[in-house]
Amino acid sequence: MVCLGNICRSPLAEGILAAKLPKDKFTVDSAGTGSWHIGHTPDDRSIAVAKKNKVNISHQKGRQFSATDFDAFDYIYVMDNSNYKNVTALAQNQNQVEKVQLILNELFPNENVDVPDPYFGLPNGFEIVYKMLDEVCDEIAKKLLEKHQ
Repeated sequence: MVCLGNICRSPLAEGILAAKLPKDKFTVDSAGTGSWHIGHTPDDRSIAVAKKNKVNISHQKGRQFSATDFDAFDYIYVMDNSNYKNVTALAQNQNQVEKVQLILNELFPNENVDVPDPYFGLPNGFEIVYKMLDEVCDEIAKKLLEKHQ
């Protein structure tokens, strides 16, 4: 799961998806395309909305996406088109590019819809983003569980 700073959207997506999958069969992680928040915990508002929905993300620490993530992960979900460009720019071949998907394309194929960044948004922005990510993570978890039975 990748967003810009790895403190709002991608930590939520990581926590939500991890809660929907068996921990012994799947590894879910998150990263940011920027380096501003390396080692920081998620935004307090992300932690609060996750906790309200019985998902604990308070233990996560921000990290920056790197080219080695292409080898470490089978699926790389990005939150918006800017993240897509930044991540695919690090790809060394077409196989790596094909691992990268805009997360909401799982619900709205080929529409390339962004998950809005709630950092500077509306007071209920984190709640809205949580609901979006919860819905799309239901779909992703279903597909992963079917594919990897």
